[in-house]
Amino acid sequence: MKRIVVKVGSNVLTRKDGKLDVTRMSALVDQIAGLRRQGIEVILVSSGAVACGRRELTVDHSLDSVEQRQLFSAVGQVKLVGLYYDLFREFGIHVGQVLTMKENFEPGEQYRNQRACMTVMLENDVLPIVNENDTVSVTELMFTDNDELSGLIAQMMQADTLILLSNIDGIYDGHPDDPSSQIIPRVEPGRDLSQYIKEEKSAFGRGGMHSKYTTAQKVQHAGIRVIIANGERDDILTHLMEQPEATPHTEFLPSKGND
Repeated sequence: MKRIVVKVGSNVLTRKDGKLDVTRMSALVDQIAGLRRQGIEVILVSSGAVACGRRELTVDHSLDSVEQRQLFSAVGQVKLVGLYYDLFREFGIHVGQVLTMKENFEPGEQYRNQRACMTVMLENDVLPIVNENDTVSVTELMFTDNDELSGLIAQMMQADTLILLSNIDGIYDGHPDDPSSQIIPRVEPGRDLSQYIKEEKSAFGRGGMHSKYTTAQKVQHAGIRVIIANGERDDILTHLMEQPEATPHTEFLPSKGND
C-alpha cells in the first residue's frame, strides 16, 4: 500500500460521557506516524468537531438543530485540529486542515481545486486532516456522514485502501452482542450483506454500520480495498498492517475491471 485514507468516527474519539478521548487520539496519531515511517501516505478523515464544541461551550438558551451544529462545530473544529497539530508535531509531522462540502465533489473546478490542494499537501509531506464544513453544510447540503465523505476522498485521491474505524470489530452475521455471531472477514465484489445490516445510528455521530456498508460497496466497486475495524482496539492500525489475519475486521475486496 502506498496511500490510505483513515476515517475515525465520533464514537471512537469520544468517551462515554461525550468528552473527547485525548488518550485514544494520541494512540491513533502514534500509529499513523508509524505508517508514514513505512512510506505510506495517509489522509485522515476525522469526526469529532461537534462533540468537541458541545463539551467546550455551555449555552444557556435554546438552539435549533442547525444552530447547534453550526455553533458547536465552529468551536469544536478549532480544538480538534489544535490537538492533532500538537500530537503530530511530536513526530515532526506537519498537518493541514481541509474542510469540504458535498458540492465540492461535483465534476468541475471545485473538485479539481480540492484534489490539487490535497495532492500538493501529500507531495510536500503534509498530512491532510479532512472534515465536513459543518458551519456551512446543513440539511440537503450535508454528506450522509463522514463515512460517505471518506469514500469520496478515497476515490478522488485514488487511495489503495480505505479504513473505516468504528466501535465494533466489523460486520457480523448476526447481532454483535450474540456470542454465536461471527465476523464476516472478507466480502467479495457483488456479495449482498444487507440482511445483516441494521439501520442504527452511532451514539455521537450521524453514521452507523449501514452507512459504512453503503460506503464500502461503492468504494469497493471503484477498485479500492475497504476495511471496517474497531478503532477502540489498541494499536488497531498497526495490527491491520502487520498481522491482519489475527486482527478482527471485515475487508471488502476491490473489484477488478468490470466485476
